[in-house]
Amino acid sequence: MRKNGIEPNLITFSTLICGHCKIGNMEAAMEAFRLHNEMLEAGVTPNVFTVSCLIDGLCKDERTSEALELFLAKTRAGSSNIETNVMDSSLSSPNHMMYTALIQGKQLHALVMKLGFEHVIHLQTSLVNVYSASCGIVDAHKMFDEMPEKNVICWTALISAYVENQKPNMALQLFRQMQMENVEPDQVTVTVALSACADLGALEMGEWIHSYVRRKKGLNTNLCLKNALINMYATCGDIEAARRLFDSLQRKDVTTWTSMIVGHALHGQAEEALKLFSEMKETRESPKKKKKNNGCNGSASPIVPNDVTFIGVLMSCSHAGMVEEGKRQFRSMIEDYGLKPRDSHFGCMVDLFCRAGMLEEAHDFISKMPVRANAVVWRTLLSACGLNGNVELGSRVRQKLLELEPSHAGDSVVLSNIYASKGMWERKMVVRDQMMGRRRSPGCSSIEVGSGIFEFVAADDDHPLKSEIIEVLKHLVVNMKAYGYSTQLSCLEDY
Repeated sequence: MRKNGIEPNLITFSTLICGHCKIGNMEAAMEAFRLHNEMLEAGVTPNVFTVSCLIDGLCKDERTSEALELFLAKTRAGSSNIETNVMDSSLSSPNHMMYTALIQGKQLHALVMKLGFEHVIHLQTSLVNVYSASCGIVDAHKMFDEMPEKNVICWTALISAYVENQKPNMALQLFRQMQMENVEPDQVTVTVALSACADLGALEMGEWIHSYVRRKKGLNTNLCLKNALINMYATCGDIEAARRLFDSLQRKDVTTWTSMIVGHALHGQAEEALKLFSEMKETRESPKKKKKNNGCNGSASPIVPNDVTFIGVLMSCSHAGMVEEGKRQFRSMIEDYGLKPRDSHFGCMVDLFCRAGMLEEAHDFISKMPVRANAVVWRTLLSACGLNGNVELGSRVRQKLLELEPSHAGDSVVLSNIYASKGMWERKMVVRDQMMGRRRSPGCSSIEVGSGIFEFVAADDDHPLKSEIIEVLKHLVVNMKAYGYSTQLSCLEDY
């Protein structure tokens, strides 16, 4: 352009910047900012569109801190022409795990109100996502309640917020409430609701959602939704239904295969999981649409396993006691596929050794890990020491756990039981004395009855049907004793 004597103007610079930002990688972002600097040097003032493109480009490149800094810099500079698209890009940045501090979300919320955009529905929805990402689920719900009109996207955002904040029961309650208020869920809402069912093990609710999907005309049953159904059935215990659905799909992606492999692994069906993994590696993914180019169709690409796939594979090896195969798959993940092991993979390998009774090998593996082992990994080994009565290693592992989570009483209980099983009562008493003043957080269980999910903890007496439940339990114990069952008191009663 300049070779022909034509100087770029605002429209030219903005178009070039926007084009580079849409690519969404580091190189393109750097070129966009180079053009931005050149624009300023040329005396051309960026407009709202230009700034919005830059912020959006930074968000796509997951440089969310810089995106927010740029936005705040422009607002401090006195840019009075901020529009909703700029605000929306800025509000999306904390949602990428980088800038999730609640205070930033509240500051942006205040700015939205100051600029008079508080009733713009897509900004309100973005604020729900911001508060959710920063663990401010109460503020997210309050933001939702303040919306004068709520569409399916708003409802989906709040339902997703509760799932992401480990409150799937509330997510399903909102899913029901949404339909009672005559808001039809779309495929995204249904997918999120199925994820909540999987988290809760709510099979009946999941089956109802599947039935809803089948009878609802016009609902886009894409592969993502079908993958969510497979995962729900597998996680909730109906592995046969998951496999039937899996086998019925003509097109499968890596998530489809992974969901089924992990499902078989969770059900202890190691042979089926490993067989499926072998089939997956030999399968090529069909293209979404056939492309007509000189009479040739789009070529199929191989399905490459991801890190989650290998979690299912390693779990299968662990359940089947296939130590050498597990070690081979772990090496293959790193060497053949270039995947970096995460805590879950290291945990699977430790579990593999522990289930095979190879406790010293497990300890050696942990010691040679390239990252510091977390408490879950060490706790897996401690539990194995308890099952195998390994006093010496159990004591050493407990010392490691004291460095990581000194207040976790459950580890002391395991060590105490190890001492008791070996008749080392004095050491058991020492551990018990150390535990005084510390109580374990009660574990929460849930049960699905009809369309409701009921949660309870040990010694819970708040349920309205408490008397009837206790009566049923008494009859159950009587029947179990009639068949020769004898109760065994846990060592936990000492505490």
